[in-house]
Amino acid sequence: MPVYVIETTYHLPVYRQRLYEAETLDEACRLAIEDEGWDDERSDVDTSGETYVTGIWQGAERAYQGTALPIPASFHETVQYEAELFNELRALVREPVRPMGLSREEFERWLPKALATIEKADAIQNGR
Repeated sequence: MPVYVIETTYHLPVYRQRLYEAETLDEACRLAIEDEGWDDERSDVDTSGETYVTGIWQGAERAYQGTALPIPASFHETVQYEAELFNELRALVREPVRPMGLSREEFERWLPKALATIEKADAIQNGR
């Protein structure tokens, strides 16, 4: 039976709360973002992200040895799906946005891609 090393990850929010004196809200936010000191950080384990697969190796005893395998899409992080889908949707919406409009052939080529992308978006939204 094959043996696999599976690396999984989850995001753990780390936060800090500090006072910033500034002329405007934007300036205060900028100061907070540019502040590199994190000696008073806190981990928020109650709102950690989903667990997802970040690496797979077959026939290895540890990660990063042996043959790295592609991660099945269903084990990617949801935000990765959403980012990929955003790019697909953006490209898809640009296709029909032309001053001259779509010809029948262009529309027939575009519509199945649009429907497939919407179906994919619905599946991601519904956790499938």
